[in-house]
Amino acid sequence: MSIRANWNYPTTIWFGAGRIADLPAACQKAGMNAPLLVTDPGLAAMPMIDEAMTALKNAGLNAGLFSAVKSNPVESNVYAGLEVMRADKHDGVIAFGGGSALDVGKVIAFMAGQTRPMWDFEDVGDWWTRANPDGIAPIVAVPTTAGTGSEVGRAGVITQEATHTKKVIFHPAMMPKITICDPALTVALPAKLTAGTGMDALAHCLEAYCAPGYHPMADGIAVEGIRLVKKSLARAVKHGADLDARADMMSAAAMGATAFQKGLGAIHALSHPVGALYDTHHGLTNAVFMPYVLAFNRTAIEERISRLAAYIGLEASFDAFQRWILGLRQDIGIAHTLRDLNIPTDRLDEIAAMAIVDPTAGGNPVELTLEGAKAIFMAAYQGKL
Repeated sequence: MSIRANWNYPTTIWFGAGRIADLPAACQKAGMNAPLLVTDPGLAAMPMIDEAMTALKNAGLNAGLFSAVKSNPVESNVYAGLEVMRADKHDGVIAFGGGSALDVGKVIAFMAGQTRPMWDFEDVGDWWTRANPDGIAPIVAVPTTAGTGSEVGRAGVITQEATHTKKVIFHPAMMPKITICDPALTVALPAKLTAGTGMDALAHCLEAYCAPGYHPMADGIAVEGIRLVKKSLARAVKHGADLDARADMMSAAAMGATAFQKGLGAIHALSHPVGALYDTHHGLTNAVFMPYVLAFNRTAIEERISRLAAYIGLEASFDAFQRWILGLRQDIGIAHTLRDLNIPTDRLDEIAAMAIVDPTAGGNPVELTLEGAKAIFMAAYQGKL
């Protein structure tokens, strides 16, 4: 594995196997003396967290640990971490793990010096301007999966427990000061999670590319991210120690999150309520919905998908791209239907109503109506394309 580089877009990124050794330096550069490392319970029990905490303390940093983070994080996770942050006088956050830990860590850092409730900063209009920017603690991000791309994002997705609704907390200063992308940290990720998180990265790139509007920079990043997924996701699933494949997927994840500032769409709009109500893995749920949303949007995206297919080495047609998606899902063990995920139809009306008001719905190339959301859900349930 020879890839090693420092980038400065969309934030400072230190990339390469072994770069986790630079974590203490990253914290010091970000202005932290007493970082709170936020992770999930599974990672907290692994040697990489012990090693990171030891390295931080050996560098003279008064590091603390918080790991009470659910796989679909809820507001009580944020407030519990915030209590530790304030009580122990931590001056920054290391968001370390998959998308859940990254999102919770970023929101804890954001809320550290705020006096208003968290939901006052939901990504609605200009609500982010309500925040006191001086109260936002610095963040260093360390992803251990290649999926959400939250390590290069300015928001966190948290479930509101009272409504079982996923909401986005946003502020420009939630962008990590430094992100350490070390593909070696993803080697131990099980094949099933590698597949699910990788399909999340693909969903981000694909929906960003298909979203309407003029943003050629986002389009270009998304297209190359999709090429990297085609090249390396199946390899990473089947050969977990392949660092080149792991590096490609870590890049694709960051690229997806960079590109989706252009928009997302019905894949996410439907996946969010299903995940909130049934606690399904976000990337896996995206992967199940993907071909059905593509079919729903076909009239609006066929020409764009044909160009994309040609770029990634397929026949230049929508059908060729759809066949590749279906083949990739089968190859890496993704369920074909919602029924395979044990998702029933009894809350269809509720899911559709939640989907059409989800913040991502507005980026869908075809307007997502209540009937359209129901149609996609039932197609995904029955496996009908």
